[in-house]
Amino acid sequence: MSNKCIITGTDTSVGKTVFSASLILALNEFDKKVSYWKPVQAGLQGGVDTKEVQRLTMLPTDRFFPESYVLREPLSPHRAAEIDGVEIDTDMLEIPDHDGTLIIEGAGGINVPLTRTTLFSDIFAIWKLPVILCARTGLGTINHTLLSIEALKARDIPIYGIAFIGDDNMDNMRTIEHFSDVKVLGRLPWLDTLNAATLLKAFNENFNIEDFS
Repeated sequence: MSNKCIITGTDTSVGKTVFSASLILALNEFDKKVSYWKPVQAGLQGGVDTKEVQRLTMLPTDRFFPESYVLREPLSPHRAAEIDGVEIDTDMLEIPDHDGTLIIEGAGGINVPLTRTTLFSDIFAIWKLPVILCARTGLGTINHTLLSIEALKARDIPIYGIAFIGDDNMDNMRTIEHFSDVKVLGRLPWLDTLNAATLLKAFNENFNIEDFS
């Protein structure tokens, strides 16, 4: 994996933030500079995702880059920005200069609008960084995941692999891998308790860290 990687999803609330935290914990065993950046946060209920990843990983503050935009409403960034009276300047979304591994988490799904003229996928296409696509395991995931992969491929965005999140559904996972020809990296199960110990254990049991090195 590149030392910079994007975590995105097939939809909102698919589990990108929890997966990001688990991946950071696993990578931290080998890279003590692994860091996190969420360029756009839309929605403040329950706190920002950056603070949640820091809480889950218990890593120091200097491993977390500040958001470029923090918007109050849990909506698509383009609409949340309009409500807040904020104009998102996509030219300001510059990847932080960092000599360790950097995990970048998107907002919502692949084609979430940042502005009335720019989708998140447009920014990913400019960055040309490898993407890990987080997907659900349940009903509907085949269609959503294959459409998301088509959107990435249409923009020549490199896809590192798929990380499934949820209950075991081997046929859905196998079917998506077959039709997309994209590697399935593993599946993060639902956890009753979320903390650094449970996340690291779940990652190590369900993913191969060598796939991310």
